[in-house]
Amino acid sequence: MSNSVEAAVAAFSKGLPVCLFDSEKREGETDLLFSAQHATPATMRQLRQDCGGLLFLAIGHEVGERFGLPFLQDLHTQPELVSRFDVLSKLVTNDLRYDSRSAFTLSLNHRETYTGITDKDRSLTTRRFAELTNEVFSTNIDTTQAKELLGHEFRTPGHIPVCRETEGGLARRQGHTELAVGLARLSGVSPVVIGAEMLQPDGDLALPVEAARAWATARSIPFLEGADIIEALKSLD
Repeated sequence: MSNSVEAAVAAFSKGLPVCLFDSEKREGETDLLFSAQHATPATMRQLRQDCGGLLFLAIGHEVGERFGLPFLQDLHTQPELVSRFDVLSKLVTNDLRYDSRSAFTLSLNHRETYTGITDKDRSLTTRRFAELTNEVFSTNIDTTQAKELLGHEFRTPGHIPVCRETEGGLARRQGHTELAVGLARLSGVSPVVIGAEMLQPDGDLALPVEAARAWATARSIPFLEGADIIEALKSLD
């Protein structure tokens, strides 16, 4: 791995932030990312105050499979649902400019949260989902049991939107979800990542990549591009 990737992995594995720019050919956005298993109220506060974009939880494909979390795009195009709620036929996702498929699955709140939106509430939802993921995979709990455990602790809809990795990961899709999960795998932490897109101060556009790089450098936060993650994972194959 390159020195920049090694520095990012070292920081990320300790619960410190990493900035990740996808590509000029995709969204052209930089996300600020943290390992979800290390999330605290301060983590959520930094994402909220320093980024301006949507806070989201990126999860590995295997996590989505074990918990049985559907892609919303699939759920919202089920014939039975479209027939019952015909507005879904009007709202179909068929015009994404940067991709052919949305990564969003269900949104979550931990059952011990109040509204779910405070920094304390969102950090609880984020951290416990990552911890539960680790517990499920470390004990090899099957899908039926995993869904029971998920429902015992979480409800939907909630204030943490979840995005799940495409099957095949970066070999099939190079979105921020796959890149974030790739960084988690390189770092040896749970493939569950909390992040947010960095916007310009007025919120009208994504923060330009060089401005994001300068922001990260000024705060000693590692900065990576999507190609760095892809190459690092290839080197481990």
